[in-house]
Amino acid sequence: METTLAYLPRASTNLSAVNDSSAQAPAPEPLPLTGERTVPGIAEENYWFRRHEVVYRALVERCRDRTVLEAGSGEGYGANMIADVASNVLGLDYDASAAAHVHARYPRVTMLRGNLDRLPLADSSIDVVVNFQVIEHLWDQGAFLAEVHRVLAPGGILLISTPNRITFSPGRDTPLNPFHTRELDAAELTELLVDARLEVDELTGVRHGRTLAALDAKHGGSFIDAQIERALAGEPWPAELTEDVAAVSIEDFDITADRIDDSLDLVAAARKSSSTVIG
Repeated sequence: METTLAYLPRASTNLSAVNDSSAQAPAPEPLPLTGERTVPGIAEENYWFRRHEVVYRALVERCRDRTVLEAGSGEGYGANMIADVASNVLGLDYDASAAAHVHARYPRVTMLRGNLDRLPLADSSIDVVVNFQVIEHLWDQGAFLAEVHRVLAPGGILLISTPNRITFSPGRDTPLNPFHTRELDAAELTELLVDARLEVDELTGVRHGRTLAALDAKHGGSFIDAQIERALAGEPWPAELTEDVAAVSIEDFDITADRIDDSLDLVAAARKSSSTVIG
């Protein structure tokens, strides 16, 4: 896939496309697991990977036959899923190693490098922006959403997910994850979207289904805490915990509109007005 003129950065920006035929490179090593992003194919990471994957699977049809930007594409597995149905998929990430990895491993994704608060794209050039488990990492969330509004075509959609602050970092003034700058609850996410002139079409939440609820009970009340405790200990995981984590699938999660404040992750679809005039 080639980057077309409609998507090219404006001349005033220093950002450039990674997918240049003169810049081909051997496939890089798998991205390291740092806690900043999830990656596929690691048994101990499988719970978190599936918890992210289920949102892609639930919303991917909204990308069918569309030009899609994944803003904060990370390892690239999600952009590659979207490429199954979209007409064009652009990935954007600031990290050079992640951008090179996506370019080498997922050739259907046109990869760009840049900042999310200065998207290197023309006004009204994108049908769908996907931003899953990223906005909580950003210092200026409002600036990013303003840029989303700018690059979306009238009637275009933002698909966004983020950890629910109420359940992800309960009782804390600062996020539990050191890579997060600001976590959001449902009301705060909605306010940010509305302030960016995006109309919220749908707000749902990811939660444990029956199998994961049983694993919560089995592992002392919280399957998540059991994993975190072992990871922080820096010791080999018990075989039973490793087996339970490796067996998790997307079918073990539910995405529903009820009891949003109890959900693990927030998932929203927000739309740019079809009557919006750029000027």
